[in-house]
This record gives sequence, structure tokens and C-alpha cells, in this order.
Amino acid sequence: MLDALIPDSLSAQFIVSSVTFLVVVHVILGAVAYCIYAERKISAYIQDRLGPNRVGFDFGLPFLSFLKGAWGLGQPLADGVKFLLKEDYAPRNVDKALFTLAPIVIIIPALIGFAIIPWGGVIEVPDFTIPVPFTGQSIDVVGGPVTIAGLAVNAGIVYLLAVASIGIYGVALGGWASNNKYSFLGGLRATAQMISYEIPMGMSILAILLLVGTLLPMDIVRWQTDNMWLLFAQPVAALLFFVSMLAEANRAPFDNAEAEQELVGGYHTEYSSMRFALYFLAEYAHMVTGGAFFTLLFLGGFHIPGVAWTDPDAVGIVPMLAKLGVFAGKVTLMIAFMMVVRWTLPRLRYDQIMTIAWQGMIPISLAVVVINSLLIYAGAADWYLFALMNVALIIVVWLIQPLLPRSTANKRIKLYGSRFHPVEGSYTTTAPSHPLAREDRPVQGTVQTT
Repeated sequence: MLDALIPDSLSAQFIVSSVTFLVVVHVILGAVAYCIYAERKISAYIQDRLGPNRVGFDFGLPFLSFLKGAWGLGQPLADGVKFLLKEDYAPRNVDKALFTLAPIVIIIPALIGFAIIPWGGVIEVPDFTIPVPFTGQSIDVVGGPVTIAGLAVNAGIVYLLAVASIGIYGVALGGWASNNKYSFLGGLRATAQMISYEIPMGMSILAILLLVGTLLPMDIVRWQTDNMWLLFAQPVAALLFFVSMLAEANRAPFDNAEAEQELVGGYHTEYSSMRFALYFLAEYAHMVTGGAFFTLLFLGGFHIPGVAWTDPDAVGIVPMLAKLGVFAGKVTLMIAFMMVVRWTLPRLRYDQIMTIAWQGMIPISLAVVVINSLLIYAGAADWYLFALMNVALIIVVWLIQPLLPRSTANKRIKLYGSRFHPVEGSYTTTAPSHPLAREDRPVQGTVQTT
């Protein structure tokens, strides 16, 4: 029976894909923990604070005292222990099966979506054999060109889109199964938002696929290597994709599904312990996958102009490690930029979010697809022509925007006598009038306090 279970041969791609998948999953889990740390540090710098700076890796042991503090790098470990030790509470009258299933449903797509990303390009693997202990048999491994990806399939981009769309079920199930009106409203908001922003995201990807003419991730990188990064050839599609990526991950300024001021905590209000932690981790895992997808489509993947090791045709261990480092660096920069956006822009109203999608991004994304289709039909496939057409589209949208009808909903009502509409003949000011209150440094500054 054991002999029947041992295959005669395996492909090198199967072995490399299995190892890549296992390694990248654990790297992403570790990166997610430190993404939370990085977000807290970035927000602290923006708000002129220190952020986490106490928890190190000394664990209270004297011989590890030199690791005490360590810039707060032990904070993710402390947070993980806290989540593990907290009470796993479920309110009464919840659907316990779906209440438990929802966090699992949202974390799994976030941890398998990256599978088609070619992290290290292609390497050549020779044929070799693997001896099977205690059987006297061996498995022949068929070598050849191997892609450093968890899943090397022809329909790679379609796979990623299909997997990313499953995450909405975790949000909807969690909101409904919680038996809480705020959670239910948060789930409805997230569902409508994700469905709306999947349209411009799909349109922007379609515009890219029309240009490069392939679904293979490696061929998309190769096209950008031979021509120009698609960030410069398709800037409008890149902007639409990035905004849709923030909305799909429920990141600010599109985090209305978990707005504390309106919905207490959103769709995960009733969750605690590790079930809540899975929701928390899924958001950052989606950021990692989204950043990798953006890097693949618009930033040339692992390619850097002028660096021979990052060329798609470069094979070997050193080029593979260089490509891994470049790809990981670009993804890190994308994640940091998403964090800066969160702590820079205020949260939008829910009606504004839906208006931006249906009256702004979807029409513009349709225009991008039509323009790309016309240029490709006319045989004008040079990247700079697409860039010029994108600039022309931006100018046209900027010119016609003032001519479009404006909604009168949610406008500020004139309240007679308020600071915005004072009584005739009077002047209202809300700024402090005392010089001491207007001084930024009252003690060290120019104003005398005694």
C-alpha cells in the first residue's frame, strides 16, 4: 500500500510551488503582525507621538536585559498573546456556526490570493531524484524552467480576482450572524461597497490586459520590462485600481463599515479574542496581497531598469534573491503609502463613497477601456500613446466636471445666527482672542506668563 502512494515522478514546478506557498504564507503572517506595529509607529510620527516603545524581547529575564525596550518591536508578540488569552465570548442568540465560520471565511482568501504572484521570477532546475527512506525507491523530479510562485497557472489574474471576491462573504456572514443591528448595518455597507468598487477595479485590470494581451503574471512583468512600467503608460487605471484596493480592504478613507461614531465597531462589534484577531489580520493580509498585485500590474513586478539581475531572462540563485528583495521592497513601500493615506485623509460619508464609485470611477474606468480598445484596434500599441490618451482623458474629465449636475442632498442648512451665518451687522469668530491662548509655546515663547 505504501508503494502505491509513492509517485514515480514529480515536476520541479510542483515542489517549488509547494515550498513557495508554505514559506510565503508564514512570511505574510509575520509581516501582518509587524504591519500593525508599523501602522502604529507611522500614525505616531504623523501625530507627533512616540508610538510603541516599551515592549522588547527580554521577557523579564536578566540575561536578556539588553533587549529590553528594543524600539517596541515586541509589541506585536504582546498583542498576539493578549488575543490568545482573552475570553472568546459569543453573545446569546447568535448563529454560532456562522459566527465562528465568518472570520475563517475572510482570512482564507487573504492568505491564498498571493499564490499567483511571481515573487522571484523564473529559475532553471535540473533533473534530480529524491530517495524515499525505508523503501529503497526514489522519486524522479523533472526539471526545467520553474516560476517562483505558489501557483503557476495560465489564468493567474482571473484566479486572483475570483479569490479576492470571496472575502465579502466573511464580512456579510459576520454582520448577519452577530444578531446585532450595528453589525448588520456594517455588513450591508461593506457588501455594497465591495460590489461597487469591484467594477472599476475589474475595468482597470481589463484595460491592462487589453494592452499586454496576456493573463500570465510573468508575461505582464516582461511587457513592462520591454516597454515601460504601466504606472506611466496607464496612470488613470493605476489610480482607479489603488482607490478600489483601499475600498476592497475597508481601509480609510473607505472604512465606513466599521465606523465607530455610527456603528459602534461595525461588522465585528460582537467579536473578541482570536475571532476578532482574524478579522484584524485579514485586513492587513489583504493589504499585502493588494500591494503585491499593484506591484505586479503597475510597478514592473521585480524589475528595476538598468539592473541586469532583475531582468525576467536572468536565471539563477542570485537573480532570484535579487528579484525577491525588489518585489518585497516595492510591496513594503505600497503598504507604507496605504498607511500614510489612512492617517492623512478623513473618513468619507457613506453616500459620498457610493457616489464616487457609481458617478465617478465607473464611468472613467469605462472610458479607459474604450480608449485602450480603440488604440489597440488602430494598431497604436506604443506605451507613450496610451500615456498621452490618459492625460487627455484627465483634462476632459476636469473640464466637464463643473458642467455636471450637482446633488443638493446633505448641504449645510443656513442656521440664522450661527457662526457660518451670523446676524446682519455682526461678526462671529471662533478663534481664541487672548494672546496667551494664541501662543504655541506660552512658557518658552514671547508671551509673559507672570
